[in-house]
Amino acid sequence: MSDGEGAIRARLVELGASLFARGFSVGSAGNISVRLDDGYLITPTNSSLGRLDPARLARLDADFRHLAGDKPSKEVFMHRAFYRARPDAQAVVHLHSTMATAIACLADADPENPIPPLTPYFVMRIGARLPLIPYFRPGDPAMEPAIHAAALTARAVLLANHGPVVSAASLSDAVHAAEELEEAAKLALILRGTNTRALTPAQIADLLGTFG
Repeated sequence: MSDGEGAIRARLVELGASLFARGFSVGSAGNISVRLDDGYLITPTNSSLGRLDPARLARLDADFRHLAGDKPSKEVFMHRAFYRARPDAQAVVHLHSTMATAIACLADADPENPIPPLTPYFVMRIGARLPLIPYFRPGDPAMEPAIHAAALTARAVLLANHGPVVSAASLSDAVHAAEELEEAAKLALILRGTNTRALTPAQIADLLGTFG
């Protein structure tokens, strides 16, 4: 293992523990992956983000075949969908964070934008669209083509009755985006039913032009 990969493993474990400690994941929920020069690292199946071992992270080759470490997350197909749809994606984070998952359970959630663009930080981290993927049983590989299709034009998706999946250009950015998505969901729920001022299309375009 190279020194660079060792540092990435340590950083993944550090960020996973931070997410777990602050309640963004519970039990063995959630998974994180990182793109390497010759493959991927992903958290093992049934592992807690709060108690990861850098040496036991699953190592995958460029075709997502398991090479070393513990057995990879059974939801590896979510990550594969993003990496194949988005060449710019260097990391993917999937959480069951409370507020985002609550939005994903709303019967009247907008399938194109279930979380409105209320703050510039949400737009800068997530983008102009956050598609809501229809419900699939957890672990069902039939979810992969639906995620892939949405990821072609979106950096993140919300899985109905399940939670968010977020990609970004670095591991730190993917974690920050997942955190921002959770805060945006919290704001949306707090403001639900009120006369809210969302960002205008022109304001969104300006943000994307600067930070997209």
